[in-house]
Amino acid sequence: MPVAPIIALSHGGGPMPVLDDPGHKSIIYSLKNRVPKILGLGTPSQPRAIVLVTAHWTTGDPIISSEKTHDLLYDYSNFPPVAYTFKYPAPGEPDVAKSVKAAFDEEGLKCELNGERGWDHGVFIPMMLVNPKADVPIVQVSVLESEDAEKHLRMGAALSRLRADNIAVIGSGFASFHNFSVMRGLRNASSAQFASFKAQSDEWNAALAKAVTAKSKEDRWDGLRGWRNLPHADTMHPPRGGEHFMPLIVCTGAVSDEDIARSYTDEYMGVDIYTFYWGTEQVE
Repeated sequence: MPVAPIIALSHGGGPMPVLDDPGHKSIIYSLKNRVPKILGLGTPSQPRAIVLVTAHWTTGDPIISSEKTHDLLYDYSNFPPVAYTFKYPAPGEPDVAKSVKAAFDEEGLKCELNGERGWDHGVFIPMMLVNPKADVPIVQVSVLESEDAEKHLRMGAALSRLRADNIAVIGSGFASFHNFSVMRGLRNASSAQFASFKAQSDEWNAALAKAVTAKSKEDRWDGLRGWRNLPHADTMHPPRGGEHFMPLIVCTGAVSDEDIARSYTDEYMGVDIYTFYWGTEQVE
């Protein structure tokens, strides 16, 4: 049985990828083409389930979706009516949810199962493009309000135990850049202002890539424990607004010594948006 991959993907803005927004062209392409290939969808290595850590569910302790079916939460506003009619009928997987809880318990992380909350758009928007067949069960997991890097790394370490059972780990966020005030400013920025921001973005992304793709666990964990000290971190993710970075930390915590680190970039608002992924030789 293959060891399932880890993907810290970039899910875009609200429902815009599914609405075929031109500004999301490269993100849409990657969700439709790159991510399915990394997961091995439609091949013998297709994961039997996905644990998906979403930036759009923040809680005090980790919470794990645990029912066989889940409604969708249209947790966005001011979009065309069609955005509130989307369906994504992939099943949940209660047994996998229990395995996630057992792994968190073993790691000493207080957590709980939840069969009531629906899947938010951090789950169904990317997955509508990644796997429109909706034939792989999903278990949704929250990120922590505390933004405690150590706890998120330990969440990943716990989830790593499920990968040998062909359960993939996906972090759904926007690790390179998620700051609404900066985004609004960029829409009216002069060429000089944009060039200045682009230089900051490039420096941040380079430092981030160095941290998360380091070969040793110690270096990876140390780099993400201190991620707020990376250059321009507070510009890319405002203080107390790092929820879209947390899924990447969980994913990095799930990496083993046998994994090969890879990445690809999409373009959004003129800057590079990174998706990181890990796996053994089966990952292309």
